[in-house]
Amino acid sequence: MKDATLNLTQEWDKTFPRSEKTDHRKVTFHNRYGITLAADMYTPKNISGRLAAIAVCGPFGAVKEQCSGLYAQTLAERGFITIAFDPSFTGESGGQPRYVASPDINTEDFSAAVDFLSVQENVDPERIGILGICGWGGMAINAAAIDTRIKATVASTMYDMTRVNAKGYFDEADNADARFAMKKALNEQRIKDYISGEYELGGGVVDPLPEDAPYFVKDYYDYYKTERGYHARSLNSNGGWNKTSSLSFINMPILAYAHEIRSAVLVMHGEKAHSRYFGEDAFKKLTGDNKEFLLIEGASHTDLYDGGKDKVIPFDKLEEFYNKYLR
Repeated sequence: MKDATLNLTQEWDKTFPRSEKTDHRKVTFHNRYGITLAADMYTPKNISGRLAAIAVCGPFGAVKEQCSGLYAQTLAERGFITIAFDPSFTGESGGQPRYVASPDINTEDFSAAVDFLSVQENVDPERIGILGICGWGGMAINAAAIDTRIKATVASTMYDMTRVNAKGYFDEADNADARFAMKKALNEQRIKDYISGEYELGGGVVDPLPEDAPYFVKDYYDYYKTERGYHARSLNSNGGWNKTSSLSFINMPILAYAHEIRSAVLVMHGEKAHSRYFGEDAFKKLTGDNKEFLLIEGASHTDLYDGGKDKVIPFDKLEEFYNKYLR
């Protein structure tokens, strides 16, 4: 059984302007767990025949009206049929309880998007790619490791959410005692949630911003908490994930089989991104001559969300990569 019909917003409520070069419509599809997902579909105008298609998702805690929609619409301007979707339990997508994440279910969300694209009359099912941003960059690589239908994958400014949850930022909490303390606190939170009947939220991007906040926290604030990227349905812009969402990420590493991916993968990161080590280490796991790493000079983590002031997202490179491997 799938979720009940979703109530989708019809007005243009994105953080980026609407393109006159593409057609846009809301669509839904379901994943293998019966959760109905909401997506924005972008189609190049005046098309004919079956085109290559790309499913886009991320960042972790964002919604399709933010970064993923910008990527999807821009790639549609360049000739691809695209969808930007909200992951299970978030945004306009279904799933209960709300605001929970899972390395399994969220990887499955990408494959569900491939299911949907594969049966569209204007899509060539042999020419489907995916693109994951931030936390969904890691999910995208994991999806490529399991789903042989995915012919090309891009991980943009990626996080490995299982690594950062289990080891902390820069692996500074990578020891058994630190993990035990974290697991103890999370399991105590489970009892509190069970008694209250509600899942306590962990909080989105910190607000107000402390003066001594790390630079990347300031970058997140500048995106999620200002007109630049704020959205009312974005977890990061508001109350955040359920506190206990971290549990499923601690002992389920998602990149275990990345070395077995046979399809093309492009990992791209900003030179100044605090998350750069995630992308570099993920790339080290990849094998084959169809894998690429792109370092974008001077760019921070969030510059690859919307391009930043200098519009640094390398859409020409993305177009070239997808045209090469989705031909």
